[in-house]
Amino acid sequence: MEKPLIAVLTLSEAWRRLRRRLRTGPIHYLRFVGGAPERLNVVPPSLRTGDPITAEAIYGGRFHLAGKLVEAGQDSIFRVASPSECFEAELNGFSWLNHHAAAGDALARQNARSLIEDWLRLRAHRLSGPAYKPEVSARRLIAWLSHADLILDGASYDFYRRFLKSLMAQTRFLRSVAAEAPDGLPRLMVRMALALATLCLPMPAGRTKAAAQNLAAELDRQILPDGGHVSRNPEALAIILAELLPIRETLIGQGQPVPKGIYSAIDRMLPALRFFRHADGSLALFNGTGPSELQLLAALMRFDETLGDPISHARHSGYHRLTGGGTVVIADTGCPPPAALSHNAHAGTLAFELSSEMARIVVNCGRPTVGQPELKRLGRSTAAHSTVTLNDRSSSRFAAHSNLDRFLGSPLVPGPTTIALEELGDDHAARTSGFRASHNGYERDFGVLHSRMLALSPDGGRLEGRDAVRPARRAKVRGEPITAAARFHLHPSVSVETIGGFARLSLRGQVWRFTADQPFSVEDSILFADSAGTRRTLQLVIAFDPVLTPEISWSFEREH
Repeated sequence: MEKPLIAVLTLSEAWRRLRRRLRTGPIHYLRFVGGAPERLNVVPPSLRTGDPITAEAIYGGRFHLAGKLVEAGQDSIFRVASPSECFEAELNGFSWLNHHAAAGDALARQNARSLIEDWLRLRAHRLSGPAYKPEVSARRLIAWLSHADLILDGASYDFYRRFLKSLMAQTRFLRSVAAEAPDGLPRLMVRMALALATLCLPMPAGRTKAAAQNLAAELDRQILPDGGHVSRNPEALAIILAELLPIRETLIGQGQPVPKGIYSAIDRMLPALRFFRHADGSLALFNGTGPSELQLLAALMRFDETLGDPISHARHSGYHRLTGGGTVVIADTGCPPPAALSHNAHAGTLAFELSSEMARIVVNCGRPTVGQPELKRLGRSTAAHSTVTLNDRSSSRFAAHSNLDRFLGSPLVPGPTTIALEELGDDHAARTSGFRASHNGYERDFGVLHSRMLALSPDGGRLEGRDAVRPARRAKVRGEPITAAARFHLHPSVSVETIGGFARLSLRGQVWRFTADQPFSVEDSILFADSAGTRRTLQLVIAFDPVLTPEISWSFEREH
């Protein structure tokens, strides 16, 4: 199953790259060159905030991008050798202009123009490398348009003309490669950039309408009925909404009709984003989610007019949310996304996170800062999630060869294909709410199924769990011995004290007690998804033999 799937993915990706190369080879650059418009129709709003101190660092030639620090000194950053492809992509995406906008002074404006001047001189004519990946080009176009007032304020006429001419050329380039952009978020980003460009630049009315309709069609394809994204990455919703809401507002401001697909997608995505938020405002760490941009999330939530409680089961996205008394439990109860869209997906089936009021308790390790591939792979493993692992293997596999990994973007290959799910009704003991689910991710290697039950009391004071590892029906008997481990990664703010047969968890004025019907240990762990970088933390681990003990029980209970 694994090899044929990888072969199909490899052929598909090779054909996509060939099509793009045929469209954008060096001989074709002149296809995108044309006249410059006289002016911009409008400058769209931006929901992202920046840091003036970072703008000062950039003025001093210090660029901290994708987890790497590069000091350009007196030279242009676009002449300096990049430490990684991720650094190059972030540099050429120009999202760091947010910091110049936050500073907003004459020095920031001049520095932004100087850096764009360097890019126009040194990078604009080479249609290859990270700078001209479709998603990077789309982010650059959005950044330039969103900060055009900052960039053009006080600019010379010559710069003004070259800047607008480049905007038109980049728009033509993106229009050419839109169909060949990688599926998922990159293709959607291209469609959003094109829709924004046709609003901001003088374009025929028909082209503006077509770009908006193409964006609506792509949203219909990628945004699930419950508002989740097909990649199953909660963070993707924030990324999309941060660009989509300004497009909607610009359409309205320009008196243009907003396609139904755009309205519908936004109306579904905002409640879905709220579904994935803990009480402290951060997003649950599943399937590629990294450190949360709390200011951006707060800005996005101001557009949410539904105001009701989030749903308890995002059926199409494959997640559950249990709430009570200020306690929130979010669990992954879905199969991995399709392999072609799984480049950031995690092998965390049946993992969960637990928070109480403003405190995070149980977490997953999450995605590290962009540009750390080794840590990213660790963060995607099953052992980096609060769920059960067998023999330290992941429930989903990754491409085995590093060259294939780089070429394909590290998709998940065989993983869970079936999730059996049962809701716990109010007639359950103690009138708790919850679910019981099982997955077959370990059936291929070990012939067993992992099932998990989670139940939260109405007051949110007790989370009860049961994990079972039992033979699958008609499974072949495996000779390899199996060891199992149920892991509960704790947030770094949680301090742990073991007393007798239980663990006392202290956090932000709260105390919770962890108990289990089997011995457990406290071990080291790492939280990758933290705004301050990777942080050491702890995890509770219940190791058990599924042959002798096929089911274990455990609970988290609030003391005060």
